Amino acid sequence: MISRRAFIAGVLTAASLPTMAQQARKKEIPRIGVLWHGRDEEDEAIYLGALKRGLRDVGYVDGQNIRLENRFADEQYERFNSQAVELARLNVNVIVAVTPPAALAAKRATTTIPVVFVLIPDPVRMKLVDTLSRPGGNVTGLSQMMHELQGKRLQLLKECVPTLKRVALMVNPANGDVHRLYVEETQAAQAVLGVTSQAIELDTREGIERVFTTITRARFDGVIFFSDGLFYSERRRIAKLLLDRRLPSMWFSKETAEPFGALMSYGPDLQSIFHRAGYYLDRILKGSKPADLPVEFPTKYPIVLNLKTARALNVTFPPSATLRAEESLDSTTN
Repeated sequence: MISRRAFIAGVLTAASLPTMAQQARKKEIPRIGVLWHGRDEEDEAIYLGALKRGLRDVGYVDGQNIRLENRFADEQYERFNSQAVELARLNVNVIVAVTPPAALAAKRATTTIPVVFVLIPDPVRMKLVDTLSRPGGNVTGLSQMMHELQGKRLQLLKECVPTLKRVALMVNPANGDVHRLYVEETQAAQAVLGVTSQAIELDTREGIERVFTTITRARFDGVIFFSDGLFYSERRRIAKLLLDRRLPSMWFSKETAEPFGALMSYGPDLQSIFHRAGYYLDRILKGSKPADLPVEFPTKYPIVLNLKTARALNVTFPPSATLRAEESLDSTTN
């Protein structure tokens, strides 16, 4: 026979179970799923580090009071679809989507889990958000607005290489409308500069040598690289091929201008964008809805010059470029 005291204790214990469960859930470390385009953490070290610094500055340390669930597509963008579904099934608190294909995959995978995109040139055109000021839905983030810079990038390359006549525009067809827009913006500016251009497609690591054979045979005398994960991951290999063929090039970030063989870059400060993503994640984890968080844009668009490559190609940067350059690299990576 159960005593009255034991009975009351049992009732109190049973009644407290839901509260205990709720408290346990509150103590769970928030999980942030991240869709990266590269092969692993080493490949993404620069921007992963910037993201972690941004989180640390708002009070989060990976492995202590937050956990990053990183997924790597290894430049095979179709993998984003299954990886986004996996993160949704894990019921992570937020998904960070790096590059347009990752953002589109995340949007398809969930309508409830908040999604913060990074490095998206035109989120309205891509139908990721309703408007920039009021995104609507479960998606918001940080745009790089690269397409508006393309004419200026061609102008800068021509300014530094006056003999430039025929330019290869390196595009990844996996980016679809994004790179088509880049090509249109560039070609709209070429007539007044006395330059012609042609889009050259590259979507796999295995295709790099083939593409450079095409560029050589077509007698291009310069290359412009549009913002893309594959071009970033293979920047050192590509830079060497450019140097071997003595081709001046325009890239899209400081990190892509650093390897010996790349000539220059003009584009947003990508590390600052990843750092700023920490602010968005903090706001969402504290209860803000993506629908109410406006899309942000870069505030810095540095020009970076690679002096070592310039000497090797016998290129002399004019004062008009050096005076505007934020950084001139000389001790560069191989």
